This record gives sequence, C-alpha cells and structure tokens, in this order.
Amino acid sequence: MVKQLPHSKTMITIAYILSSILFIFGVKGISSSKTAYRGNMLAMTAMLIAIVCTLFHKKIHDFSFIIASSFIGSTISVVLAKKAKLTAVPKIVAFYNGLGGVVSVFVALTEHYLIVSEPQLNIIISVVVGLLIGLVTLTSGLVAYAKFQDFIKSAPLVCEIKYSFHLLLFILCLIFCIIISFNQTCGAYLLAFFVISSALGILIVVPIGGANMPVVISLLISYTGLAATASGFIISNNIVITGGVIVGASGIAMAIMKCKEISHFSSSDIPRFVKINVLENDGKKEIRKIIAHSPKDSIVPLENAQSVIIVPGYGFVAAQAQDILHSLEKVLIDRGATVKYAVHPVAGRTPDQLNIMLTEAKISQHLLFAPERINDDFQNTDVVLVVGANDVINHAAKAMNTCLLSNAPILNADKAKTVIICKRSLNPGFSGIDNELFYNQKTLMIFGEVKDSIAHMVQLLKAGLNEKKN
Repeated sequence: MVKQLPHSKTMITIAYILSSILFIFGVKGISSSKTAYRGNMLAMTAMLIAIVCTLFHKKIHDFSFIIASSFIGSTISVVLAKKAKLTAVPKIVAFYNGLGGVVSVFVALTEHYLIVSEPQLNIIISVVVGLLIGLVTLTSGLVAYAKFQDFIKSAPLVCEIKYSFHLLLFILCLIFCIIISFNQTCGAYLLAFFVISSALGILIVVPIGGANMPVVISLLISYTGLAATASGFIISNNIVITGGVIVGASGIAMAIMKCKEISHFSSSDIPRFVKINVLENDGKKEIRKIIAHSPKDSIVPLENAQSVIIVPGYGFVAAQAQDILHSLEKVLIDRGATVKYAVHPVAGRTPDQLNIMLTEAKISQHLLFAPERINDDFQNTDVVLVVGANDVINHAAKAMNTCLLSNAPILNADKAKTVIICKRSLNPGFSGIDNELFYNQKTLMIFGEVKDSIAHMVQLLKAGLNEKKN
C-alpha cells in the first residue's frame, strides 16, 4: 500500500500547479511549427508529472495492473507512432480522440454504479455529462477515422438531415440527463441515453466532407478535453480538470480559427458547419480530352519565370515531397526567380499539416502565405506550380452555390500566365466537381507520382543551370 508522506498534499498541489503551467506553455508552443517540438515535450513532461502525482496521491493497494496496462498501452502507441506515415496522422488523431471518449464513458459508468446506493446530485450530474460528452467524442472520432480510412465516403453524405435534427437530439440528451440524475436505477433510460448520444456523435461528423476535416479534428480535440474535464469532476482530481479545460479551450479556439480560414464564419456559425449542401447533378457525363505533358515540358516556362508560386495539396502530403520541393525552390531561386508558397488551410487533413511539413524541410516561414495574403499576387505571376492539389484551385466553388466548397477561399491559380499541375490522375477532389483549370490552354498537366515528377524537374533545371555557368 502506498501511504502519503507528511506534507504530501502540499507537494502534490505544487506539482499540479507546475504541471498546469507546463500544459499551458506546451499548448502555446504547439501553436507554431517552429516551437511545436518544444511545446510537445513540455506537454509530455506535464502529463508525466500529473500521472506520477496522481498515483501517489491516492491509496493504491496494487500497482501490478497499472504497470502492466501502462506497459501494453505505451508499447502499442510507440509501435503505431513509428510505423505511421505522416498522411496517417489525421486518422490516428481521430482514433485516439475516440479512445479519450471511451475512457470518459468507463469512468462515468464505474462511478454511476458506485453511487447508486449513496447518490449525490453533484456527482450524478458529472456522471451523466461525462457519459454524454464521452459517447459523442467516441462516435465522432470513430466516424472521422472511418472517413480517413475510406471505410465510408469522405465526401459529405447527401441526405435530408437538417441542423434542427441535431438540435432535437441534443435536447433529448439533456432531458435524459435530467431523468437519469433523479432515477439512477432504471437501465432503460440509460440505454436510451446511450443510443441518442451515440447517434448525435455520428450525425455531427457524417455530413462533413473531407476538405473540412481540419475543423472536425479541432472539434474532436475540444471534445476530448471536455470529456477529460467531466472525468476530473467525477473523480475529484484538479489536474485532470485543469488539463481538460486547457485542451478543450484550445480545441474550440482552433476550430473557430479554422472556420474563419475556410469559410469566413464567425464563432457563432460553428454549428452551421454541419449543414449539408446537396450537389446537383443531371446525370450526364461529358467526355473531354486533355494533353498529358512530361516534366521536360515544364522546363522552358520554369527557366524563363521571374516569379513562381507553388501550391501544395494533399497529394504533396501523401507523396512526402517536401524535401524535393525545397530543392526545386532553391534551384529556381538560383536562377533568379522569386518563389512563394500558397498554403491553403484545408489542403492537408489536419490543422497546419502543410506548414509543419514545409517547415520540416527547412523552407523559410517568410515564403509561406495564406490565401488572403497571396491571392492578389497570382495575376502578376509567371508560373504557378500545383503539387497534388485540386479543390483549393477549383473555381467551381465560387461559380456554383451548390458546390461543397462554395464557402471556402479558392486560390486564384488561373490568373497566372502559366499553370503547371502535377497530379496522379484527373479524379476530382472531395468536392466531386471537375476542375476547369485542368482543360485550360495555359495549363500543363503532368501525370504520375508527384515526387518523381518534381525530382525530374530539379534534375533538368540543375543541368540547364550548369550549362549556363559553363
């Protein structure tokens, strides 16, 4: 048995305060790609302090189960993290957030059955709120994971689900929360509460398309924080409450920021983000021809370009092409060209995924521009190089109110003198709408592996540069 030492409560309180401070600075560090590593280390240190203090704060009779489960969980996490590709990070985040919901549900259920004989209203309220948030987090995370894993379509589900139906489910959940608070012994109410809460979590994420998944990830993070906060109230642990509040607030702030970046919504418009825009289609298919170019065809425009804007997309993320793209950037700069990167907020699948990858490749931050800062520059640009992007340069988003991207900012790549697009195929993106820019006369379509195409360009440009020097 672990006994508390004299003044242990004071020491534990100090350690909890230190852990909370480290959590805050850790989250602050993660907000920037330059300080993300340091922020992550601070947050992990804070979590380690919190875990150790919690173990010694309570009277624990047997550590064997805790040690065994910690070892198994840590081993699985390390193996998954080492094997996972960067493109798999979004689905891992979604899955882990779902696991956070599972923890909240188990904590709430355990406490629910412990307090049946001696009910306390404050604990009961914490339990039902923990169940609600935990179930919504669990089902939302699993649906997001299924979308990333292509178990279900990534595009928004076209159906007649309305926002008012989500509101109705939420009101029903609140009603059952009140009923269960005053009647803990009725299993039927608890089962109905489980079903409705799970349905709410599923229907929150199902209508959202893949292009808007950064917002979903942000909301899932906030849900996990709220679930942790509810669990903290249930077990009366201040550090769990504090950590949950920090994570929850950070996730909500990130979701608001991403909503503004994607659709220029205000914070009060977040619930509307789950509304469905039905894509109208008359069922007719038009056969259109396109000329496939090789990387060699792009050399003349690139050699003569004085200004180049690079537009990376999800294909760039999947190809892990950040290093070779940085090499291309350096070759172009050596030839006297001005190079900029147009970084769209939804081009990756997690918040700031493109910024992180580009920073890892040592690409200077002053070359990275958000759509609102660079859109006016396209009309004065000689060459736009699109690397694995589609929807973010698809102007059908502006032309069609029914388009799934009708509220998202679109990069004005079509305004440049020449557009070079590197893609694996002509398949439309998550919007499901054909991109007219692919068929434009000033567009060079280069099909194949993005990384190989860029590497070929670098090789040819370097050869031309060496010949020029000689």
